[in-house]
Amino acid sequence: MPSAKPPPRPSLADWQVPPADPAGKKAGKPFDLAGIDPGAKPFSSGSKADDKAAVDALAQEIDALQDLLYADRRFKLLVVLQGMDTSGKDGTVRGVFARVCPLGVHTIGWKAPSDEEKAHDYLWRIHKALPAAGEITVFNRSHYEDVLVPGVNGWITPAQVRQRCGHLNDFERMLTDTGTVVLKFMLHISSEEQRARLQARIDDPTKHWKFALSDIEVRRQWDDYQQAYAAMLGATSTPWAPWTVVPADSKTHRNLMIATAVRDTLKGLKLRYPPGDPGLAGLVVR
Repeated sequence: MPSAKPPPRPSLADWQVPPADPAGKKAGKPFDLAGIDPGAKPFSSGSKADDKAAVDALAQEIDALQDLLYADRRFKLLVVLQGMDTSGKDGTVRGVFARVCPLGVHTIGWKAPSDEEKAHDYLWRIHKALPAAGEITVFNRSHYEDVLVPGVNGWITPAQVRQRCGHLNDFERMLTDTGTVVLKFMLHISSEEQRARLQARIDDPTKHWKFALSDIEVRRQWDDYQQAYAAMLGATSTPWAPWTVVPADSKTHRNLMIATAVRDTLKGLKLRYPPGDPGLAGLVVR
């Protein structure tokens, strides 16, 4: 009896927010974020142990590909991790990038801007933290905080929110035109899962350092942030820097999906080692 065919591999494209405008000048309608199940596991094998092993294997592949990325020096990779509190940005960094040589990957955890940063335009601090040729840089939160937080809190007007979204589209277009590949992941967590993770931080003394009372205040704005994310995703998913929505209630699945995307992106660059010095032919070290 013939064996059953394995199920088709899911496509990452199915989880990308479709661009509204090929030119990136016209904001699209708010993305239907509520239509995405945060508990979905499209890339899971059905076995948590197997999925964890797959993440580990992918992390090792990413390490090898980063070495090639560095030797090639034609590209830079910027990975943006954006999501609500407890959605797993830190966990993604550990699970997906911990095996990459520290010389080749840099992680930036963005906080509220300092007084010096506020004295410049809001992208000043972002631009100087971008990857150099051959590097991977991971943004734990990102330039999108400057759309979401001030927009939800009313510090800037809706018109200014739309203006900033246009700025970011142009900014990322400039990056991609000059060799930076931009991968943007929105880690989509449910309200109930966030509640459980926040409570775990309160209940565990070793996790108190990860909790702030302001986290509760932000949680009270859950609906406002979901609407802001939906609008931002629709306005800033472009052909050159699309958003991928990652169901993030499962930590293992979240890492599996992002690791797959990073590995596939690096492989798709057709990286190559530079030609060696012809003078090395036949050289014998004595």
